[in-house]
This record gives sequence, C-alpha cells and structure tokens, in this order.
Amino acid sequence: MPTVRIDASLQINYLVDDYTDPWRVAETILLLHGNAERGLVWFGWVPHLARHFRVVRPDMRGFGDSTPMPRDYPWSLDVIVDDYVSLMDTLGIQRCHVVGAKLGGSVARRLAARCPERVRTLTLVGSPPPRRDMAAVIATWTEEFEKQGVEHWARRTMSGRLGSSFPPQGAEWWIKLMGRTAVSTMVGFVSTISQSDITSDLPRIACPTLVITTEGSALGSVEETRAWQQMIPHSTLLALSGDSFHVAASDPDRCDTEVLTFILEADATSA
Repeated sequence: MPTVRIDASLQINYLVDDYTDPWRVAETILLLHGNAERGLVWFGWVPHLARHFRVVRPDMRGFGDSTPMPRDYPWSLDVIVDDYVSLMDTLGIQRCHVVGAKLGGSVARRLAARCPERVRTLTLVGSPPPRRDMAAVIATWTEEFEKQGVEHWARRTMSGRLGSSFPPQGAEWWIKLMGRTAVSTMVGFVSTISQSDITSDLPRIACPTLVITTEGSALGSVEETRAWQQMIPHSTLLALSGDSFHVAASDPDRCDTEVLTFILEADATSA
C-alpha cells in the first residue's frame, strides 16, 4: 500500500484503483471512509467506478494502516481536511469528485466548503446531520472502548449500522475490521469529531451535491435529512429503501450506480 508522509508523526496510507483507458486523462474520485474504518471498505464501489475514474481510497489519520493517534490528540475536522489536501497535492490532484460515508461525510462537507476550488462534485452517503448532541453516549462509549475494546462496541452497535437484511457473515467481517482500530484513536476521535458542528458549512458548498440515505435510517428520517440537505445549494436527496444507516456498505451496488450517473451528468452539464 503506498504512503504519504504528512509530517514526522503521521503517515497516511492509501489505495489507488485505475482501470480507465490509458490514452485519456482520467478524473479522480476521492472516497472518504467513516469512523473505525479504512479505505479498504470501499471494495464494492471500485469495480463500478474505476473503469471511468481514478479512485483514491485513503486511510484517515489514526485508522487502518495510517499512524494511530494518541488519546490526547487534538482532533478537528480541519486537521483531517488538511491531511487529504496534502494527499491530493502529493498525487497531483488539483480537483476531484469527493464521496464521504458516515463521519467521512462530515469531513467531506468541510472539505467542499473550505476548498471549493478542489471539489468538482460532492456525494454524502449515510452521513449524519450537521450537528449532533452526543454527550450522553460519548462517556459510555469511551468506557466501553477502554474496558472492553472497540470490537465489543462494534458488535453491540452493528445491527443499526448495516440494517436488518445484511448477512450475518458480512456483519462479522465488519465487526472484526472495525475492532482493529486503536483504542487511543477512538477515544479522541469520537469525543470530538462526532460532535463537530458543520451547519455553517452547508450554505458554502458550491458544487453539485448528492445526498443518499435510507427510508429507515437511524441517523434521521427522510424529512429530517431533507431539512439539512436543502441547506446545500445545488443539492439533491435520494432515499433508498432499507433500514441501514451505513448505506455505502449495505448497498454498494445501488449507491455507486447512482453516484456514477450523478457525476457523469454533472460533468456533462459543466462541459
């Protein structure tokens, strides 16, 4: 797996998949994963997207094979955005399409608002509302991480994440993958990033935006999701059937088909 050295204390790992025609210059899609995940989790999206685009899948700082973060690390959305901008600069990517899942969607919204010149389109897949009060659960989660580990937390919360129709063997794979996240990373990340307020970022997102949710998502009803989606100019809401909130994982084929259509139409309109 290739790496980028951000500074003396941080190495970011990433994957690149590109099956486009070698005689043309392909646009790039940057896929941003959520909490307790890694770039690997976009495996179901790659076959659809990589024939048309160069697909870049980084491991967020602290996660996957990137450098774990200490418990007292001063997390912020802007730090994560800066990491991804550094990665784009290293790879020579001036502008790209950005897709964010779960809390990766919060990072993606901040990136699009802060760096509009770098983002061609934005897609948010099963992402939380722009502001959540998580204080009631964070202390409980932190104690669970410290005493019983990340895998215990992932197992306890998995049913709502992947929905009622996800196969048990698939859920077990996800539990094990998420459970490998360092406790020190989780303690700091959850206590700060999960409560970040990005409400003021939404009106500043200038690119075409697609928001994907499910009709039974635990992150909010379709109407609640529409309320914040409509704060983003040039945005569209797509509600798929189902009850998972991590729809990028539970329904990759449905999602990436919609995303591919959305991006190609946006490119055609701007051509």
